[in-house]
This record gives sequence, C-alpha cells and structure tokens, in this order.
Amino acid sequence: MKVQVKKSPSKGRDLKIILLKVYSLLHKIYGPQNWWPADSSFEVIVGAILTQNTNWSNVEKAITNLKTDNLLHPLALRNISTNKLAALIRPSGYYNIKTKRLKNFLDFLFSSYGGKLYRMKQTGLETLRKEILGVNGIGPETADSILLYALDKPIFVIDAYTRRITECLKITCQGSKYDDLQLVFMQNLPNDSRLFNEYHALIVAHSKAICKTKPDCEKCILCIEKRRRA
Repeated sequence: MKVQVKKSPSKGRDLKIILLKVYSLLHKIYGPQNWWPADSSFEVIVGAILTQNTNWSNVEKAITNLKTDNLLHPLALRNISTNKLAALIRPSGYYNIKTKRLKNFLDFLFSSYGGKLYRMKQTGLETLRKEILGVNGIGPETADSILLYALDKPIFVIDAYTRRITECLKITCQGSKYDDLQLVFMQNLPNDSRLFNEYHALIVAHSKAICKTKPDCEKCILCIEKRRRA
C-alpha cells in the first residue's frame, strides 16, 4: 500500500515507542480480547458486513438467526432468496441494503474463488484488498476487518474509536484520511496480524469503557499517561 502519510502532531517523537506504550497500557488493563467472536472465518465476514451502522448486540441477533437456519456457509447463504435473507438479518438494521452487500460479496467469492475462502486467503494482501474494495457496498473498514479477522492478513483496521483516541493523544491530525491513519500504525508497529488484531480490539474495548461520545478523560489511563509525560 503505497500511500504518503501526512505529517502529524507527533512529528519529532518516536511513534514506535508511543504506539507500543499505548498497546502495553491497554493490554495491562483489559487483557487478551480474543476478537473476532465467531465460529468460522465466514461468520467473521458476515459479521463484518452486518456491523456497518449498528452495534454488535444487533449483529449477534442476526447471526443467531442465520445459525438457527444453518445458513452460515457460503453456498447456503448464496442459495437463499433475498427476501428470506433480509428477514433473518433484520435485527442488524438496514437489512435490505445489507442483504445486497452480502449477496454482492458472495457473487465475488464464487466468481473469483469458487466459493472457497482458503483460495482467497492464498492471494496477496494488496491484490486481495483491491478486489474486496471492488465489491459494491464494502468500504475500507469492512474490507480490512475481513482481511485481518477472517483471513489473518497483516493490516490495521481503522474505525471511529481509533481516530478519536489517536487525535486525543495528538498522534494524528484531526480529519486524517483513512489510509494515512492506517499507515501510522502499519509503519510503526511490527508487521504482525496477531498484534494488529489485539491492538484494534483493545482500542474498541477501551473506547466502549472510557472514550465514549463524552470521554471520561479523568479515568482514562492514556490521558493520565499523556499528562504525566507533558
């Protein structure tokens, strides 16, 4: 991924040390997250698409419906009607749109890889990312979630939580582009999918606990550490 990173407020500081310190602090507090919670890689992919514009509890309800009908398999999900699929994933919200996105992904999976995820996994990261981003309705965050959590590719997922924390800690500029923010992590951390997985999951855990719409900065270990080093 050859994207130029914009200069950030952290210029002149060792970003590698800062990012690893953040990881260490979060891991000490929250411990291993074992994310993504799923029984299969395909379930991760379905969950990544369904979680767009909703919370995880709603996705879990939709996933449960699909499991009850034994549909969490590429061929099974491809063969059911759009109306039935929409009804089953209704709890996730925007169910008609998400039905189309799931069907679009399945069309891609079967046309390009014969419906086999192991074949997809054998494709290089850069090529595969371009292919997934080419699926109508799948943006960078969803694509990277699929790549990292379902296919074990070393790529860092950027979401609103990550953006909020890095801006608060002055690691990145406000309004940084997705690819620029992603490269801040990928160029300053070991190229390790397990690390990227755990790091992003810890950011989500911390954000849900502390860094909400109205962050509780007085209780935030990252803010406390930032003030201590100021």
